[in-house]
Amino acid sequence: MLFSLYYLRVDKQLTECHSISAGAKSKVKSSVQRAIRTKVVETYPLLAPHIDEIIPKKSQLDLLKLPDRVSLYALDNEPLFWQHMDDPIIPHLRVVHAFPTCFSRIGIDRGAIRFVLSGATLMAPGLTSTGGRLPGVDVQLKEGDVAVIEAEGKQEACLVGQLRMGTEDIKEKKKGVVMDTGHYLGDGLWKMTID
Repeated sequence: MLFSLYYLRVDKQLTECHSISAGAKSKVKSSVQRAIRTKVVETYPLLAPHIDEIIPKKSQLDLLKLPDRVSLYALDNEPLFWQHMDDPIIPHLRVVHAFPTCFSRIGIDRGAIRFVLSGATLMAPGLTSTGGRLPGVDVQLKEGDVAVIEAEGKQEACLVGQLRMGTEDIKEKKKGVVMDTGHYLGDGLWKMTID
């Protein structure tokens, strides 16, 4: 997901115009909805006790087509998850805020906050400096894992996306791109209204 130019285009689109217009909206078949529930629980095992609250079995998920082959799954006009083609399914920040302990988290220092919230690439120094926070030795995130980014001194997560570098590499190198893009507070996906 993070390795294609697609994300740079989407990131610029989200940053520059701060709005996304959804394309076709369709109902998700019940078999596909069951598969999505299963995939979410496999990807985020800590969400398993809450999956019936997030996607109730008798509910009807909607699929919204966004620009550049992004699919947004919504329930009752509330966005839940998004996915680019066959990449991992990524939670919307509203889901992350509702269930904050169910996702892998890393922290950025105060200096990186304004850059992240303007759609800039997340760089390793923002995580390895004094205010940054990486998981301990017992919990390692690898390249391609989905991670939630928290800001130093703030309660809510500010970014969610796929890592381009594992946490062990971040600690060793202390420089380089950690996340090209993702869904951040105030971007087009955050501000999007679903009718």
